[in-house]
Amino acid sequence: MHTKNSHRYCVIMCGGIGSRFWPYSRTSLPKQFLDFFGTGSTLLQMTYERILPIVNAENIIVVTNAEYADLVREQLPDIKPENILYEPARRNTAPCVAWAASHIRSIDPEGSMIVTPADHLITRQPEFIEAVKRGFDFVEQNDALLTLGITPMRPDTGYGYIQVGERIDGNISKVKTFTEKPDRQMAEVFLSTGEFFWNSGIFLWRTATILEAFDKCAPEIAALFKHCDTLTDDRQRQHYIETHFASCPAISIDYAVMEKADNVYVETVKFGWSDLGTWSALFDHSPKNRDNNVTQNCNVLSYDSSGNIFAVRGEKLIVVNGLHDYIVADAGDVLLICPKADEQRIRNIVNDAHASFGDKFI
Repeated sequence: MHTKNSHRYCVIMCGGIGSRFWPYSRTSLPKQFLDFFGTGSTLLQMTYERILPIVNAENIIVVTNAEYADLVREQLPDIKPENILYEPARRNTAPCVAWAASHIRSIDPEGSMIVTPADHLITRQPEFIEAVKRGFDFVEQNDALLTLGITPMRPDTGYGYIQVGERIDGNISKVKTFTEKPDRQMAEVFLSTGEFFWNSGIFLWRTATILEAFDKCAPEIAALFKHCDTLTDDRQRQHYIETHFASCPAISIDYAVMEKADNVYVETVKFGWSDLGTWSALFDHSPKNRDNNVTQNCNVLSYDSSGNIFAVRGEKLIVVNGLHDYIVADAGDVLLICPKADEQRIRNIVNDAHASFGDKFI
């Protein structure tokens, strides 16, 4: 006898490298595997624990890069081995979602799923649980692709925005437009209208609905996994994925499906969300000392200095004088000193470091 919850699945996307958190987040140990807040739990572990009240543990699936197999097993020892899908190549989120949906359909044709990144922070758990339950109910009763839209707190240029259209049910509306990372002026206009919400990158849908959307919007991705579905032996399926996954286009689920489909909806929510995509986001969500500085488990003496975040490994003492609104991140073999206002350049800095020194510092 299946209960409603037994058909609900969670897919945790855990393959990114978090380059905007360099040098702490490295290819060998990305940010989702780090304990940023000194709580004893990594971002991945926090994500797993957050979803347990909503989705049965045996229905939680992690999609990650093959090189992180040991890290995932170490940090989530209770997860079933067959619930960890290993991507042989990084291809952004659309192929990841298609593979996970195909996998779920093969074991439960009636399945519905929430897709969530492994590295987000959510501070109000009860509100999150209620929002996700409402989302599941909606997509199970409608032919709908649902994204969670966050009420914006400021005109942030680092997030994508969703414009709401016709209200459908409570705080669920039809999506009118998607806009990727606007400039400051446009973000301020968005905020003033009250029609725009941050795109959280958290999605809900029935597996049948999202796979049909792939058929219509991204047939080249759909074709790969349709053939995979014809293989009944798990080893054959894994071999097929290992051989063909890299041929998928590297494209996000937003670009591949959400911005093209005509059955896209948004549930507007408030549950203390951050994608922790930048050092400034970590600064905003960390406790400050009396000088408004954040010290990430390190020893700091600061004079006439404020608004900084210090993240330094080891026993080194950091002494600063007259420093305001900077990131100081020391990962042993890399020291980054960068104004918070310029942190969007960190990705370019990582590319430059790779061009100059290869993988040594990446």
